[in-house]
Amino acid sequence: MANDPKVTSVEPLPASEAKWIEFQKISWTDQTGKPRIWESASRKTRGKSGVDAVAISTIIRHPSRPPSTIIILQYRPPVAAVCVEFPAGLVDEKESCEDASLRELHEETGYRGKMKFISPTIVSDPGMSTANMQLATIEVELKEGDPVPEQALDDGEFIERVVVPIEELYERLMQYSEEGKLVDARLFHYAAGLHMAKTVL
Repeated sequence: MANDPKVTSVEPLPASEAKWIEFQKISWTDQTGKPRIWESASRKTRGKSGVDAVAISTIIRHPSRPPSTIIILQYRPPVAAVCVEFPAGLVDEKESCEDASLRELHEETGYRGKMKFISPTIVSDPGMSTANMQLATIEVELKEGDPVPEQALDDGEFIERVVVPIEELYERLMQYSEEGKLVDARLFHYAAGLHMAKTVL
């Protein structure tokens, strides 16, 4: 690409201009009965599923290669950095989380697979946001000689996909961190759990 992405300015966003999020003032009562106020951000796009987004952990199986997963690299303006993440995306208005997971995996990576597991609804940052999600595991079966599929990115999406042997995932994320990239918490927790299962338990 001709240019590296960068943030050129930051300014307050008027509520009338916000397309994707809104601020909420939440009145609640604590365990002692005392009334309190909480500030929160909320997505404006939650559909009928009641779930905002999905993330996808992929297991790629190949006859002569170790089991691998797919991670993506993309620039995220809120943190002004390239982030290392699971493939992920918003759930459309009338879409199921399972269908959204299969669609997003294909769009962002080009791969198609079979749903093996999908989590219950989980929260991403409950101290600051109402955002929720589900984590899907999709298995991709490859044959010898299968070509690398083409991504089906939307206009304005710049996503680099990386296939990583699962055994090397934790070390690869540590390497990306040392390079100045920011690793998404969900992906790092997943990799750290695999790493701890091998080295601590």
